[in-house]
Amino acid sequence: MESNCIQFLQNKTILVTGVPGFLAKVFVEKILRIQPNVKKLFLFLRAADNESAMQRFHSEVLEKDLFRVLRNALGDENLEALVSEKVVPIAGDISVDNLGVKDSNLLQHMWNEIDIIVNVAATTNFDERYDVGLSINTFGPLNVLNFAKKCVKGQLVLHVSTAYVCGEKSGLLQEKTFHMGETLNGHGKLVIETEVELMKQKLKELQKQDCSEEEISQSMKDLGMSRAKLHGWPNTYVFTKSMGEMLLGNHRENLPIVIIRPTMITSTFSEPFPGWIEGLRTIDSVIVAYGKGRLKCFLADPNSVLDLIPVDMVANAMVTAVAIHAGKLGSQTVYHVGSSCKNPITFEQIHDLAARYFTKNPLVGRDGSSIIVSKGTILSTMAQFSFYMTLRYKLPLQMLRLIYVIYPWWDGNKYKDIDRKIKLAMRLVDLYRPYVLFKGLFDDTNTEILRLKRKEINKELYDLFDFDPKSIDWDDYMTTIHIPGLITYVLKK
Repeated sequence: MESNCIQFLQNKTILVTGVPGFLAKVFVEKILRIQPNVKKLFLFLRAADNESAMQRFHSEVLEKDLFRVLRNALGDENLEALVSEKVVPIAGDISVDNLGVKDSNLLQHMWNEIDIIVNVAATTNFDERYDVGLSINTFGPLNVLNFAKKCVKGQLVLHVSTAYVCGEKSGLLQEKTFHMGETLNGHGKLVIETEVELMKQKLKELQKQDCSEEEISQSMKDLGMSRAKLHGWPNTYVFTKSMGEMLLGNHRENLPIVIIRPTMITSTFSEPFPGWIEGLRTIDSVIVAYGKGRLKCFLADPNSVLDLIPVDMVANAMVTAVAIHAGKLGSQTVYHVGSSCKNPITFEQIHDLAARYFTKNPLVGRDGSSIIVSKGTILSTMAQFSFYMTLRYKLPLQMLRLIYVIYPWWDGNKYKDIDRKIKLAMRLVDLYRPYVLFKGLFDDTNTEILRLKRKEINKELYDLFDFDPKSIDWDDYMTTIHIPGLITYVLKK
């Protein structure tokens, strides 16, 4: 084991997929900031060619506010020089062999140089098309693994999954690997090859029927959701991610594997500065809608624990795991990186904190007046929510429909618009239901051991690699860091 994480990263060559995603960006910034003597960072981005990848890296990664601490410390010129020397953006795609790299000289160079492989690439749409989810989330990790096996100096594959591969189980959810063919409901056996064949067969049928692209897309989404639920998973995202973990475990041979399973990732806690966020995640959309006065009713169990974890803590756990596990042949370890076990926060607490924040700091409406937020109605079961929607929206909608039938010359656009919005709301509620009514807590025994090892190897650099959720004061974090950061991001868009 190296004496600390910073020393470990010195002179290492690291491949990172999933750039310019939120977590991958924070991970890359962390490495460049703490260890400018890293040898090389090969960053895989979706792009037409390497020149386009370079342009995308600059516009979607380097020029972001995330890099302002590094930019201020080095200056524009020195930062550009560091990036030019250390960073190699590459047009890549984890859904194909050799990660989409066609240049044989570049491939050979990477296989000779790369020490660590970090896979962050994924599609995170809950109801993703089944063909897309399988290609990226299931077979993508296998392609990354096969690429890593060709790296002569390869010491480790770190794969970022999600804690919610555990499904909708209640109680304490263990940090355990999946066995090939395992299902969450114990009904039958999951055969990944069969899933692929079913997907291909359905796609062929749809194309034969001359379906539109929109119809094919919806059918592929429906297929993914139905296959997920058949085997006990709530949606296509976590189902395809689970199968990806299975393939990694089954084909890893002697290569060390670390699987990082974060919970709901939120804005930075402290590094490189508090409150940086990009994109709206699960709970963020709810907070923003509430602040805008658009959320009068919501489905959630007030006592349900929402497992939140700041993105910089996830990046710190990744760096620590890389330093500790590199070169440990044959090992496979799962880490839940979350807060529900050590420092839980409930939906009701978040709701109260958001109400307090927006009462004190109201958003401004289009008419220039302050938006007044109310506590709203929280319904704790799907049955209650459906009943509420029927009384509040569906019955009035039927009245509009009746008017449209009786008076066909009446403009029915209002009816169609409301009907569309209600269907969209019900679909979103159904997608988010497993998370807002979640009854599980994520065991983090392995992660706690990792935290203890972090103390051993980092000592005086302890705070630089913090991923202990007990250090989070939720009241302070939500009202002075996360929600202000979230609103700053939304207003910039």
